[in-house]
Amino acid sequence: MAQHCSKRKYNGVENEEILENIKRAKTDIAEDHGKCEKEDETNSVLCGFQICKVLRHSEREKSIYVHGQIKGQDALVILEKNPIQTNSVEELLSGSKVKLKMKNDIYSTYQLQAPPHLSDIKTTVMWPASKKNVNKFQHQDSFLVEETKEDYFNITLPYILKKRVSNVQWVCNILDKKAEVDRIIYEDPDPKLGFVLLPDMKWNQKNVDDLYLIAIVHQRNIKSLRDLTSAHIPLLMNIFRKGQEAILMRYNLPANKLRAFIHYQPSYYHLHVHFTKLDYDAPGCGVERAHLLANRMIFCRPH
Repeated sequence: MAQHCSKRKYNGVENEEILENIKRAKTDIAEDHGKCEKEDETNSVLCGFQICKVLRHSEREKSIYVHGQIKGQDALVILEKNPIQTNSVEELLSGSKVKLKMKNDIYSTYQLQAPPHLSDIKTTVMWPASKKNVNKFQHQDSFLVEETKEDYFNITLPYILKKRVSNVQWVCNILDKKAEVDRIIYEDPDPKLGFVLLPDMKWNQKNVDDLYLIAIVHQRNIKSLRDLTSAHIPLLMNIFRKGQEAILMRYNLPANKLRAFIHYQPSYYHLHVHFTKLDYDAPGCGVERAHLLANRMIFCRPH
């Protein structure tokens, strides 16, 4: 990494921790898989990553989104600190180095340096990344807009039809078993009522308390909840029932501890349903965007 990057300021503050996290991710990959110079993309994807800009970061979610370049092509790197696992607390407390930062009466604050295997950072890479990918993770002000029927057909739908093919190629890869086959935890192969259920990329699959799964329908002509009619109620009911059953069998979570919802606007225009644990304050579960699946089955417009 070029030396000038280490002094770059983000939001007016020199954030050396950002750079250290990226360097650590590079080092971990190099140690785990051998020399960075190997041509194997899986082993060396972060080697030579050059930072262009920090797009946004979240103190609440302990994540940061970085735009850069790999081999001259735009790339996105998402760094996320993993939640602390309950079964690792004893080792975390006994096997870490601690440095006293403050002490006052009964209160003490320490800086804890955990063992490497307990302080790993989940790293997601998008490469090559399109301008649309970069813009998606750029910090943007939010506005609440009421979309009328006319707005949808005159503005939203033309946009969807223009952008949809490239936007959902990765979804087609999953449905066609060209990618992520080992991540599928349940599938109903029925072409009309069926779906695949797999972990969302935001979930590290280590802690059921922040469970996050996605059900992707096999039908490829349903873009969003705007396309849903009463004819789709059997599909929604099938996802609702079998999704809950699969989660109970795999993760021992009953239906009354799950939240099932559909986003509008969605991040990609192929109908999918989100399943999260009810206690988990998942990103995007606010009422302005998330629509409970049970409600959609009630309010689907007539066919």
